[in-house]
Amino acid sequence: MKNDLLSIGGFTIHGYGLMIGIGFLAAYLFSDYRARKKGLDADHVFGLAIWVIVIGLASAKLLYYITTIDEIIKNPRLLLDVANGFVVYGGIIGGILGGYAYCRKYKLRFLKYADLILPAVALAQGFGRIGCFLAGCCYGIETDGVFAVVFRDSAYAPNGVRLLPTQLLSSGLNFLHFFVLLWLSGRVKRDGQVAGMYLVFYSLGRFVMEFFRGDLIRGNVGSLTTSQFISLFAAAAGVYVLARSRKLPEIADD
Repeated sequence: MKNDLLSIGGFTIHGYGLMIGIGFLAAYLFSDYRARKKGLDADHVFGLAIWVIVIGLASAKLLYYITTIDEIIKNPRLLLDVANGFVVYGGIIGGILGGYAYCRKYKLRFLKYADLILPAVALAQGFGRIGCFLAGCCYGIETDGVFAVVFRDSAYAPNGVRLLPTQLLSSGLNFLHFFVLLWLSGRVKRDGQVAGMYLVFYSLGRFVMEFFRGDLIRGNVGSLTTSQFISLFAAAAGVYVLARSRKLPEIADD
């Protein structure tokens, strides 16, 4: 619940940025390890990571601009704040598109590398949500429950109010998601099944978690939040990938 962790001179280490960095590093190292273990070209993991991170971050920022367009119209200077304000779904969509473009460019089997990397994406998301908790963004609804948290110096969450720690709940779900996908990855029979399950599991969890979020600035589509609306399509995409994967040949045993 403290975003400014350490200051040295004019340089400050922010908890949000630190946890995002740890998440990216953990995801890359884990994917690199699994690629070598599976006999895949680990050099491509680094290239994929660059494309996924860069395009994913740009897409996460773009979707944030879209969801806050009313505020931006009132104050166009918000466009200059490139360090704050990202939407996870934008990062997921952009990251997948970036990974697909990379695989097309280097003639790699996209679904095989998607199955390799997406469990690590869930791992990175777990660390990222801890960063959200430190910064106070993505906060939950008011509650009188025993697990409520109170922010005292947050630039995002309402200070002095008992809130549900949705950031930590999301973090726990993402870490659980990582372990479930990792367990399933050793049991699937066809490429694309892990990727499909990532989309389905994440979308379902995110759809439910949105009911407990208190940061309404993210916008709505009818009676659904923007993320709930996107979740419907992401889950459908996951089901489609799972259906298509059944037509692929079974993975040969290592």
